[in-house]
Amino acid sequence: MAKERNPHGSGSIAPTELGPRLRAIRLRHGVGLRELARRLELSPSSISQIETGRIRPSVRTLYALAAEFGVTVDEILFDDVGPLHMPPAAARPAAEPGLAVQRAHDRPSISLNSGVRWDRLMFWGDEDVEFLEATYEPGGASSPDSSFVRHNGHEFGHVLSGTLRVVVGFDEYVLGPGDSITFPSSTPHRLVNDGPETVRAIWVVRGRRGVEAVAEAAVPEQLEQRAAGVNRKRR
Repeated sequence: MAKERNPHGSGSIAPTELGPRLRAIRLRHGVGLRELARRLELSPSSISQIETGRIRPSVRTLYALAAEFGVTVDEILFDDVGPLHMPPAAARPAAEPGLAVQRAHDRPSISLNSGVRWDRLMFWGDEDVEFLEATYEPGGASSPDSSFVRHNGHEFGHVLSGTLRVVVGFDEYVLGPGDSITFPSSTPHRLVNDGPETVRAIWVVRGRRGVEAVAEAAVPEQLEQRAAGVNRKRR
C-alpha cells in the first residue's frame, strides 16, 4: 500500500496502516475490543474506528495503548523497529549504536488527533528511546482539555519554533524558540499550542517501556484547571 505524503515530503503513516497494526497487537495479546475499551476508559466504538482507520488516535490514547501492551510508541507506529515483544531494558545487554543516517525525505511520520504530528528522527532498536520531531498546529495538544498524559520514562524537549505551553503537575511553563525542558514522564503532563504559529520541537523520551506500564494519571481538580489554562503561566 502506498504511504500518504505529508506536506514536508516525508513518508507518512496512514490511519489505514496504523489501525490494522493496532488490531494485530491487541489480538496477539488476546484482548477483546470491549475489554481494551474498558481498560482505557474509551468507548468500543472509538477503538473500532481507530482499528479500521476511520479516526486517528490522540497522543494520550497512543501512549495508553503502548502502556497497556508493554511496547514502545515506535513499535506501534513503525514496521521496521524490531519485535513487538522484548524484555525490559534492564534485562537486555547494553549495546552501542552503530552508524546510521536518516534522510529527511525518507523519515516516517504520523499525524495524530488534536493537531499533532510526529516525525521519527532515528530509531535505536537496542535502547528504549523515542527520538522525534513534534509539530503542534495552532490549537494542537497532547491531550484534550482538562486531561493529562502520564507514562514511564523521562522526557527531554527543545522548541525550535513557535510557543509551546507545557504543564507538568502543578507547574506551567511557556517555552519559546531555543528553550528546553526535561521532566519525569510519570508526572501528569500536557503540551499545547495556544498561539497562532505552528510549533516545532525536538522531543526525546527515554525508558518509556519501563518495568510496569502506566497508562494515565488520576488528575485532581486543581490539575484539571491548570491544564485548561485557568491558573497563571510561568515563564
